[in-house]
Amino acid sequence: MKHPQEPLDESRQGEALLLNPEQGSGKKLYLESYGCQMNFSDSEIVASLLAESGFSTTRNLYESDVILLNTCAIRENAEQRVRTRLRELQHLKKAKPTLVVGVLGCMAERLKDKFLEEEKLVDLVAGPDAYRALPALIAEVESGQKAVNVLLSLEETYADVSPVRLTGNGISAFISIMRGCDNMCSFCVVPFTRGRERSRDPKSILQEARDLFAAGYREVTLLGQNVDSYLFYGGGPKKEFKALSPEEQSLAVNFAKLLRMVADISPQLRIRFTTSNPGDMTDAVLESMAAYPNICKYIHLPVQSGSTTVLDRMNRGYSREQYLDRIAAIRRILPDCAVSTDIITGFCGETEEDHQETLSLMQEVGYDYAYMFEYSERPKTMAARKFKDDVPAETKNRRLKEIIALQTQWSKLRNEQELGLEVDVLVEGLSKKSDQDLFGRTSQYKVVVFPKKHYKAGDYVRVKIQSCTSATLLGNSID
Repeated sequence: MKHPQEPLDESRQGEALLLNPEQGSGKKLYLESYGCQMNFSDSEIVASLLAESGFSTTRNLYESDVILLNTCAIRENAEQRVRTRLRELQHLKKAKPTLVVGVLGCMAERLKDKFLEEEKLVDLVAGPDAYRALPALIAEVESGQKAVNVLLSLEETYADVSPVRLTGNGISAFISIMRGCDNMCSFCVVPFTRGRERSRDPKSILQEARDLFAAGYREVTLLGQNVDSYLFYGGGPKKEFKALSPEEQSLAVNFAKLLRMVADISPQLRIRFTTSNPGDMTDAVLESMAAYPNICKYIHLPVQSGSTTVLDRMNRGYSREQYLDRIAAIRRILPDCAVSTDIITGFCGETEEDHQETLSLMQEVGYDYAYMFEYSERPKTMAARKFKDDVPAETKNRRLKEIIALQTQWSKLRNEQELGLEVDVLVEGLSKKSDQDLFGRTSQYKVVVFPKKHYKAGDYVRVKIQSCTSATLLGNSID
């Protein structure tokens, strides 16, 4: 599972989202999401809130009354894709002057009213905590005004909203358990675009998970910028769990406890989560995972760099040695756990020695997957203010290619280790390459393709792995 700051596959960038067209009436909403899973989850909340105001969604741009782009600001190329898309939409605006075009999400929060003043491509700007105001903002635009609301909240904003499930297979769904981030990584805009951490009441999380299971979903992913810091105890200002009194700890729900509570709903409901921070992941979380077969044995643990010097400059809050300690704990407590990561190459001041340390860490850990990017300076971050983006583009690109080549080798090796094994697969749907094959995922999030036979989406199927690529396992079901 990709973490909230991590982009989805390119094929899903800008995906048009559609709820049941029979819901709502009157005005048509066209909704596109860019970037991370948190944005796709937020889009489901937007659709739910606007459905209450009579909107129905459409995948037909030309019949829409309102077009909303839910945006990502984590990297510059993500923002450029949105700008390009907005320019493409201008011909619709000219043909239909009443059309409302708006930008939501992190890019809206970062640029605020500059979108209205400088870009002049949109009518409406709403930040991640302003979606309840969307009906009023749309009405303001329809009255001839530009509309903007980018206020950030100190409270959990949408705990009582039942998201409309817009995309997917009816088998897997996201549940946001917290919003915002208190980690001030020097390269990251998330604390500025999504605000401070606030955790959602576990009662509402459990109810959403129960409702999904009753509706036929068989897998939920608990989402947060840093799920390991989840803490709900109904007290005053947020504290760390260890800072609570013994009485407060007995009443509090931390992430380890929340995992167990959700897993107890049904052994037929798989639990995933993302993203974990290496500095906050505890053995208690790993022990919760080990105790429940339905908590998937897969952890996305971003490292960003294998060099302690670079990690310190990134303000990540851990060293190379501390990161490897968490990896060792995972291998000890969860020996069958798959691990993926994020790596940024070419961060400010990164030397060739630093780069080699990243490669050596990759060799030591042996990741199942990795999401790898060149450093992209984001305005107003600590890195933009304090450091010079001094690694040449060609050097960044060369280092990235070396990292990708190494990870491709490891991904293939990890998949080859599955050959001959029997694995439990949750079927998600038809294979993209053949309607005679199904695909699903193992607990370790590995994609498995096998002959369809009599199986269907939502089934758990035992499959023996017979061959593989670096990305996919191939096998046959065992009846």
